[in-house]
Amino acid sequence: MTYSMVVTTVSRFGSRIAHRGSHVLLTLLLAACAACGQQKAGTSPATADMTAYDHMLKLLYRQTVPVMQPAGLAALLRQPTPNVLLLDTRTAAEYRVSHLRGARFVDFDHFRQTDLSTVPKTRPVVVYCTVGARSEQVGMWLREQGFQQVHNLYGGIFQWVNDGYDVVNAQGTTTTNVHPYSVLWRPWLKKGTPVYE
Repeated sequence: MTYSMVVTTVSRFGSRIAHRGSHVLLTLLLAACAACGQQKAGTSPATADMTAYDHMLKLLYRQTVPVMQPAGLAALLRQPTPNVLLLDTRTAAEYRVSHLRGARFVDFDHFRQTDLSTVPKTRPVVVYCTVGARSEQVGMWLREQGFQQVHNLYGGIFQWVNDGYDVVNAQGTTTTNVHPYSVLWRPWLKKGTPVYE
């Protein structure tokens, strides 16, 4: 399957991709494209430098929340008194395996019940999940609630770990373990140890 065939298929079915289970179709199509190693003819230099993962994220994200690159978040967290609120929007099992140090767990399935009444609406918030799809939805909801500085971590915890940044387990100890959400998402985790709890 060529890259253009994947893009055409995903575009044709893009309007039907509305629920969690449809990510399976998208992942399979893009994995097939990545496996064949073919590039789309006539791409711009910026597009040609994109990885298969970047292409997948470009199709997956709805562009409703600005993204923050892992290096940008790492720089914010290195400040003497970082003010950013990190929200991990995965499942409890994923969070227990590993998460970004200091992240607060917000269960994706119940995020609308999350009490953030004590958080100033001007405080910077960065949301993340496995690759950024679920967290984008939470980020959009936060913006609707009046939070002014909401960003989605580009590529989620996968990109964070792939770029060499640390995660911690439930005990707060640095770990290489990462819950890949499903076996279909697993190929996008290039570093770290996949652990399914």
